[in-house]
Amino acid sequence: MAKNEILVKMPVEFAAELEKAIPPERLLVNEPMSKHTTFRIGGPADYLVFPGSVQEVAAVLDAAKRYRVPITVLGNGSNVLVLDRGIRGLVVKFGPEMGYIRHSGSTLFAGAGALLADVSKYAATNKLTGFEFAIGIPGSIGGAVFMNAGAYEGDMSQVVQAVTAVCASCELKRFAREELKFGYRHSVFQENGCYICEVELGLSDGEDYSIRGRIDDYTSKRESKQPLEMPSAGSTFKRPQGHFAGTLIEQAGLKGTSVGGAQVSTKHAGFIINAGGATAKDVLSLINKVQDSVYKQFGVSLHPEVRVLGEE
Repeated sequence: MAKNEILVKMPVEFAAELEKAIPPERLLVNEPMSKHTTFRIGGPADYLVFPGSVQEVAAVLDAAKRYRVPITVLGNGSNVLVLDRGIRGLVVKFGPEMGYIRHSGSTLFAGAGALLADVSKYAATNKLTGFEFAIGIPGSIGGAVFMNAGAYEGDMSQVVQAVTAVCASCELKRFAREELKFGYRHSVFQENGCYICEVELGLSDGEDYSIRGRIDDYTSKRESKQPLEMPSAGSTFKRPQGHFAGTLIEQAGLKGTSVGGAQVSTKHAGFIINAGGATAKDVLSLINKVQDSVYKQFGVSLHPEVRVLGEE
């Protein structure tokens, strides 16, 4: 296994257990996270694994806990900024291997790695309504539950009826809706140390033309207003009460403002984009600059929606 000066020395036994639990093509060592995040930014992870089943999730988490290896869990790699020295320990990324989608009646089941757009399209194909709002959110359903993601007056709290997760004992636990503690960009999983594996959505039977119409409308609005052609982590700031972050940033005259390769999008001021070669340090400096300017001009504090992970 190739190593460099950033890679933390791990117990030989831990590495051996990972190699037994995960096929070699889904176990990467010292892997740049810039290849695995929508921002295209981030230093290397010591170990990056892509579990293909709940059993593999439990096996790698159990090994990490027994050897006291730090654990970081990612969905699609959206809504995160990985710092320039990368992430120490084990990164578990839910990708296509955990991206199954199925339904029974109006209940839809999705693995944590299923992309929101794919789930929304699957629901539409099966004439299930209630998940159209998620068509353009750039993330996985596991990450969306973790953050209670939303758009166009809809969010995950409105449709999630249960979540199955691996918890501290490395056993599965099913959380009912009332246990999820959803709030604005918040869920119980930000505090309880459990790792989302499967999501159950309670949808409704709908008319094909109405569902397709909403999906087309939301897609058109998103494509016309947001910088989807550039790497970003999605919307950078949470919505301040009584305001829109993008509007405040634009009114502050910050559209197009850059620090290194990071730039406030000229298409939508609520997005910071990687305009080319941006580092995490560039992004953080630009976030601070925007926060300071907006607060000085309007007295409003902006709080990042993007999760910051790793070492500077």
